[in-house]
Amino acid sequence: MDRLGSHEIIVMFLALGTLLASARLLGETARKLGLPSVAGEILAGVLLGPTVLGTLAPGSSAFLFPSNGVNAVVLHGFTTLAIALFLLVAGMEIDLSSVWRQGRAAITVGLAGVFFPFSMGFLAAWFMPEILGMEAGANHPVFSLFIATALSITALPVIAKVLMDLNLYRSDLGMIIIAAAALGDLIGWTIFATILGMIDQYPAGENVKVHHIVLLTTGSVLVILTVGRRIIGGILVWVQERTSWPGGVLGYALSLGLFGAALTEWIGIHAIFGAFLVGIAIGDSPHLKERTRSVISEFISFIFAPLFFACIGLRVNFAVHFDFILVLLLFSLTVAGKLTGCSLGARWSGLPRRESLAIGSGMVAQGTMGIILGIEAFHYGVIGEKVFVAVVVVSLATSMVCGPAMQRILRRTGTCSFTDYLSGDAPVHHLKSTSRDDAIRELVGVLCASSFLDAREVEKAVLAREETMHTGVGNGVAVPHARLPALITPLVCLGLSREGIDFDAPDGEPAQIILLILTPIHDDCAQLEILADSARIFSKKEIRNRAMEVTSYSDFLNLVEEARKESRKPGKSRQG
Repeated sequence: MDRLGSHEIIVMFLALGTLLASARLLGETARKLGLPSVAGEILAGVLLGPTVLGTLAPGSSAFLFPSNGVNAVVLHGFTTLAIALFLLVAGMEIDLSSVWRQGRAAITVGLAGVFFPFSMGFLAAWFMPEILGMEAGANHPVFSLFIATALSITALPVIAKVLMDLNLYRSDLGMIIIAAAALGDLIGWTIFATILGMIDQYPAGENVKVHHIVLLTTGSVLVILTVGRRIIGGILVWVQERTSWPGGVLGYALSLGLFGAALTEWIGIHAIFGAFLVGIAIGDSPHLKERTRSVISEFISFIFAPLFFACIGLRVNFAVHFDFILVLLLFSLTVAGKLTGCSLGARWSGLPRRESLAIGSGMVAQGTMGIILGIEAFHYGVIGEKVFVAVVVVSLATSMVCGPAMQRILRRTGTCSFTDYLSGDAPVHHLKSTSRDDAIRELVGVLCASSFLDAREVEKAVLAREETMHTGVGNGVAVPHARLPALITPLVCLGLSREGIDFDAPDGEPAQIILLILTPIHDDCAQLEILADSARIFSKKEIRNRAMEVTSYSDFLNLVEEARKESRKPGKSRQG
């Protein structure tokens, strides 16, 4: 029976240990410098691969990471597993229900955000293939389709992280971006799976039966996301009730992801697409808690993802194959296509100009999704080394510019304080309720008692918004909110719960500080500023604990002002 010898086992463990240690170290360093952690993880592979170690010490590089033989196969198998699991997690970030709940805005932005960059990319690659790096003998239509797809993809995990950093993740703006990115990613990956199916099943020179591949791909999407989603959700309930947490759900999710990968590979579509679809089906289940989602994501993102992204740097020599003009061209096409398409889509949906531009700039990020597209296209020979390196660089660059661009467009000056809008007979209210819905009703009653608002209409709007995306932000804080057409200025009411109330926060912690925020429907600044300001004030555990002890409104205002002064001091951390 074939098996790994002692030498191969030693090399395997040395290679994986070196990759993981280097990727985690440089990933953490990049994060502390304000860069995406994936940049550091890829840099680890660049240093260990042909770019640096392969040039300075080719013998050591060839020993750890041979280009052929048993260890090369082992490393390829491990990276295939890692990418499938990473796509499982990426799929779990997609909440299709939120796409439909957001309605016209999310669907219009998502479709326009795919159509414009896809069209621009396809036309550019079709009429300028050599300029965009197509190699001699490459399949022209497939190359054009890849460039189009690469330009239209969006990195949902990156966008989610940017929105969290800007304290916008639970805002209406953040919800539209997340929902539109989810729809765009589903469309983009369906197109790319079709492309890979065409390449894998039909060698060059044969009559490609495109309609067969399209039917298989769309059929997989429909089956897994309809019947499969209901079955998966039903079993998830059984698993959560009868197994220990988090091991039971973690094993269930990973097993399903692997089965989905095997299924789509078997029917002629790439394995990673099956894992991606299963991730969507699991993540879309209303029975999946945010804390469980976070545990699964962290397990894969901290172990498997760094290994995969480090292996990218082992593929090619980034110094030799870097083409500045090609990078600049792809970057310009990506930004122009995404910014134009998503901004116009948002405007067509009736959103203000500034919010529309912010949505467009946020959707520019390609990040990890663009990198994965590039690595798969390179593996299948759709693109060469120059285009591959350019895709990786552009994916990282777009991820780094989207956050600062959004911040600049929204002019986040921090001058809007949530305390300026505290209203009601008891703006700081000690809650008697113990459930989410009852707490919202209690705060709505307090706020509406001294205003002209209809409590039933306000309650309906806030609860509907809560069903779209839970507003537990973590660290014991929740921010239920809604936009109302009858309002002229924002209204805010703060609720304190000593026991805590479950708002399904990512960290699983019950909310003790609940901030009810009502803003005018056409206001494109107040909601964002109030959410950001409250997140800054309550970011420290000490402030949250002291807030629970306040006995008067003036004491609370003094505490907030103290926290605000503390946050302005240089070198102070904003983490709780």
